[in-house]
Amino acid sequence: MSKISFKAGNMLYPLPAVLVSVADKSGNANIITVAWAGTVCTNPPMVSISVRPTRYSHHMLMETGEFVINLTTKKLAYATDFCGVKSGRDIDKWKELGLTKAAAQKVSVPCIAESPVNIECRVERVESLGSHDMFIAAVEAVRVDDTYMDERGGFHLEQAEPIVYSHGDYFSLGDRLGKFGYSVQKGLDGKQKNSYHK
Repeated sequence: MSKISFKAGNMLYPLPAVLVSVADKSGNANIITVAWAGTVCTNPPMVSISVRPTRYSHHMLMETGEFVINLTTKKLAYATDFCGVKSGRDIDKWKELGLTKAAAQKVSVPCIAESPVNIECRVERVESLGSHDMFIAAVEAVRVDDTYMDERGGFHLEQAEPIVYSHGDYFSLGDRLGKFGYSVQKGLDGKQKNSYHK
């Protein structure tokens, strides 16, 4: 196997393509698609999103310091792309896409009711890093669709058919390959179930 050199750039794929809902101090709400999003810390729970200062939603983030990360699904794929290419300066994305504003628990920004998971966030600091500003935020609340809960209280996001973004394309997730720790899990005979063979 041989490799070729690429120009230095963002090649960390796939990524979660999320719909981020924001609002200004007057309550005007917008939705922006963000692929530069990620987990920052477990305890306390923190996340980050990176947004270009030229984006319409940027001033809303700066005004209120609040946002909601709404996870996306196969059914929301069209909306995910639409909210990434259309500006809230020109169009009401909520109305155009028929998305429902749902009241959040801890922040003033609305959640997207059609999303299976809403992560309510409050900005703790903003880092200007070049083309994007990174909004580092504390997770204030999480709401999940009870459709995907089992009788034991387990949440099955895979049933909602989440999507990811990879190098310009959207993909649905494939087959489950194993759970965390499966590579060192032992069977009833005490032997490791899975091993790597060269």
